[in-house]
Amino acid sequence: MSGIVAMRRTLRSCTSLTRSGLLGFAAALLPVRHAWAAELRPLSAASPLFDSARQEIAVLTAAAALLGFSVLAAILLMRGRIRAARNEARLRASISHLQLQADRYRALLFAEPQILISWAAGENRPQISGDTALVMPQGSGQRILAFGTWLPADGAAQLDRAVESLREHGEGFLLNLTASNGHALEAIGRAIGGQAIVRIRELAGVRRNLAEISAQHQKLLQETVMLRGFVDTAPWPIWTRQGGALSYANLAYARATEAVSGEDAVARRIELLDTSDRTELERVLVAGDTFDARLPIVARGERRMFDVHVKNIGRGRVGIAIDASEADALSQALVRMADAHRRTLDQLSSGVAVFDGQRRLAFYNDSYRRLWDLEPAFLDGHPDDSSVLDRLRAARKLPEQADFRAWKAKLHEAYRAVETASDTWYLPDGRALSVVTTPNPEGGVTYLFDDVTKNLDLARRFDGLTRVQRETLDSLAEAVAVFGSDGRAQLFNPAFARMWRLSPESLRERPHIDTVETLCKPLFDDAPAWRAIREAITAIENRSDVALKLERKDGSVLDCMSRPLPDGATMLTFQDITDTENVERALRESNEALEAAGKMKIDFVHHVSYELRAPLTTIIGFAHFLSDPSTGPLTPKQAEYLDYVTKSTNALLALTNNILDLATIDAGAMKLELGPVDATKVIAAAAEGVQDRLATDRIRLKVDVDRNIGTFVGDERRVVQVLYNLLANAVGFSPQDGTVVVGARRTDRSVAFTVSDSGPGIAPDLKDKVFDWFESHSQGSRRRGAGLGLSLVRSFVELHGGKVRVDSIVGKGTTVTCDFPTDHAAQRNAAE
Repeated sequence: MSGIVAMRRTLRSCTSLTRSGLLGFAAALLPVRHAWAAELRPLSAASPLFDSARQEIAVLTAAAALLGFSVLAAILLMRGRIRAARNEARLRASISHLQLQADRYRALLFAEPQILISWAAGENRPQISGDTALVMPQGSGQRILAFGTWLPADGAAQLDRAVESLREHGEGFLLNLTASNGHALEAIGRAIGGQAIVRIRELAGVRRNLAEISAQHQKLLQETVMLRGFVDTAPWPIWTRQGGALSYANLAYARATEAVSGEDAVARRIELLDTSDRTELERVLVAGDTFDARLPIVARGERRMFDVHVKNIGRGRVGIAIDASEADALSQALVRMADAHRRTLDQLSSGVAVFDGQRRLAFYNDSYRRLWDLEPAFLDGHPDDSSVLDRLRAARKLPEQADFRAWKAKLHEAYRAVETASDTWYLPDGRALSVVTTPNPEGGVTYLFDDVTKNLDLARRFDGLTRVQRETLDSLAEAVAVFGSDGRAQLFNPAFARMWRLSPESLRERPHIDTVETLCKPLFDDAPAWRAIREAITAIENRSDVALKLERKDGSVLDCMSRPLPDGATMLTFQDITDTENVERALRESNEALEAAGKMKIDFVHHVSYELRAPLTTIIGFAHFLSDPSTGPLTPKQAEYLDYVTKSTNALLALTNNILDLATIDAGAMKLELGPVDATKVIAAAAEGVQDRLATDRIRLKVDVDRNIGTFVGDERRVVQVLYNLLANAVGFSPQDGTVVVGARRTDRSVAFTVSDSGPGIAPDLKDKVFDWFESHSQGSRRRGAGLGLSLVRSFVELHGGKVRVDSIVGKGTTVTCDFPTDHAAQRNAAE
């Protein structure tokens, strides 16, 4: 019972629990439990008291538990409400604080004009806040995203790519842009809290300066990287020196010095320049800041020319060597070419003067100096164009001008011209100059002066000659027509129109040769002849003269000749040879009659000569027989008559032989028996034949022969015959007690025989006739021959290929010279 009392007491005490909670309630039940346990322990489990006590305890326990739960729930609810109230108050205070902070941050954020654009993760529609008038005064909202509306095309493309990379890959960016309205903007993109945020603001003040400095710094960094890469890959050796030692060398430097790399060249301190060149470089750099020179350098084992440039920069030096071998070779070639051009221009007859872009004389040749008679010292001083013109004007060597200043200004327009101009100057001394001004590509003008005085004079003469020729052509009785390479008539004279009965109007239209043929066919219709004329005019190759004889229907005969001209044209000439043809026909008939008569004469001479030789041979034979003592003695008178008969028959036989020889030569049947001829021997043989006549007329024979005359090739018998006839002729014309001189001389090409007498000589009018047949003139001679001796002389000498020359002075004698050639070919040709 004490346990129950304790339970009840406990329940009452539990009602007074306020804030101790479930822990206090559990602590209060512990002693009750222990008391009940102590009281029930002695009771039997089967006693009624035990059951009622157990039921009561169960009811009380449930009631206590229910009461405890209710109290606990009430307490927890109260405490939750109190805590919620406190949390709400605390939350309201935080929200107020956060709102205050947000307002403060927003005020700070938008204290300057800027725009914020944010994209939440997975969303395409951005949140835009800020001052949109910064870039678009007339628009806002989503139009900001059309970057091209407020940025130039390149800036819009750059910002668009940066925003795309930010949203897709979270790559931040910082761009400095210039809006279309001229504002300098900064665009910053960052990925924050799963959002892509772009901030656009205007650069101003220090920030703008910092942005510019940063941009310049980035640019300098990029340029530095680019320059370093360029220097490393440059084809020219580049190096730097610090403190007198090599501190950097690029790859080209290493290749030139045969080092492994630039670092290897620096480590081994391999120098590119020779010691003497480095000494000179040091001297120049100590005195100044820059060294420039073209030096020979051994690069890769080959000696080449380099342009070396070294400059002091700060406390170090930077050098570069540019291969100038080809440029040096080209420069030397250019110098040689310029010298050659100068020498060539000095040889020109045209005056050449070159003025540079500053209008100063850069070059002149000797012809220019002599043309204007200027001092070399003045020209070598490179005077300007105006000074040269002023000096020439003062010396009255330029054309007279009413306004010299305007004339000179017009001449100087050549310095601004693009095409060549030419003019002719008529100088006060009567000369005419052709002046050509050519603008030079590098600036300046080249003057070319040519003295065309003679050319103009020749042109005037040519024009006059052309007019004279035209007048001459028009006055010719011979018809002339010129056809061009196209076959059309270009030129004709009145005689051509008259000869072919053509109207000037039809020829003035330059008709084709086919048309001319059609117009001329009524007078001459010969197809082959016209075809030959047409081919001569229109042929392109194998152009040559064509000669035709045209017999027209009206009975006239024309001599036609086509002559190709140098310009491709063809000249046709027509000459009326009707009268000439008639005369020629008559002469031809007469010539045929004369030839027949000549043949008859030759036949008669041959016949008579042979008929005379037979009885002469008989008479000569009987005369020798009678003079022989074996036939018996003759009376003095018979012997005298027999001597006359013998001399007469010998003379007649010689005359007959001469006639036969001349007839044979004239018929072309005479053949020489060529062989070596001794000049001394043939002179002696010929002199032997005239010894009796020399003795009879008391004439002295003088022989004058070169000791080294030697021999020549000829017909010895005919040479003796030539000399005999010459000696007989000289003896016959020489006075008694006179002298006949026979001589022989040898030249490079001939052997010359001369026979001179002291007779009366030959008159000039008879000199050309002494070699004709049967021409005999006494001229005081004691004997008169048949006139065949000199004819035979000329015939035999010409058969040998030689010539006969007669020199005579009346009253002082005559000299006959016979030249026999030593050229065997000439003799064979003459003999044939």
